[in-house]
Amino acid sequence: MNFTRLFITLLIAACCLLLPSAAAADPVLFQVDTFEGGSQGWFTGGPRVPPQPATVVSGGPTGNFMMLTAFGGAGPRNSLTVNNTSQWAGNYLAAGVNAITMDLRNFGPSDLSLRLLFEDPMFGPPRNIAFSTEAIFLPAGGDWTRVTFLIGPGNLTAGLGSVEAALTNATQFRLFHNPAAAFPPPPVGAPPVVAQLGVDNITAAAIPEPTTMLLLGTGLAGVGAAVRRRRKADKG
Repeated sequence: MNFTRLFITLLIAACCLLLPSAAAADPVLFQVDTFEGGSQGWFTGGPRVPPQPATVVSGGPTGNFMMLTAFGGAGPRNSLTVNNTSQWAGNYLAAGVNAITMDLRNFGPSDLSLRLLFEDPMFGPPRNIAFSTEAIFLPAGGDWTRVTFLIGPGNLTAGLGSVEAALTNATQFRLFHNPAAAFPPPPVGAPPVVAQLGVDNITAAAIPEPTTMLLLGTGLAGVGAAVRRRRKADKG
């Protein structure tokens, strides 16, 4: 028997075990928003209140990207926030999605602390709200940066209800700026900031938990040791 081929086969099989079952996967799994066809589905404040997120047709990591603008002060659009209630709504737990990755670039004059928020339901008083416990810091004037928001239950804070319920029936997905781990309800909302943020390649990801990777590494190490022992025995 070719033990090298056996080792490769076992390696591929072990990696496949890290992926969620296709039968249990929600449509959000592995989806990507590249904005090549525009920024439909994304809005700030209300879908008909200007200025809405703009699609910039060049300058992104792979072409088009979405530009978000906040004016600061006390008027409309004073905070940096963008919502989606269509392609990013769904059951993240059933889908096996525990991370959202995206390319970001801070074009504005203010440092940004970015978080994600999941809300259930969107219409009427929400019953469940969960947002990022740890913010991703994006300094002013930087280049495009690939970032990962971990959205497992242990990485989110319940602003209302429970994290699990918010992830199970997410009717609204929000990206927003707030240095504090909070999302105050209206009329307070996110803090005012003067900002311009580029967003591209938003991706729903399934990242293995550290314990899973440890078990995988231990198993592969055992397979490798067995292959080496067999080779030594064959030479002897």
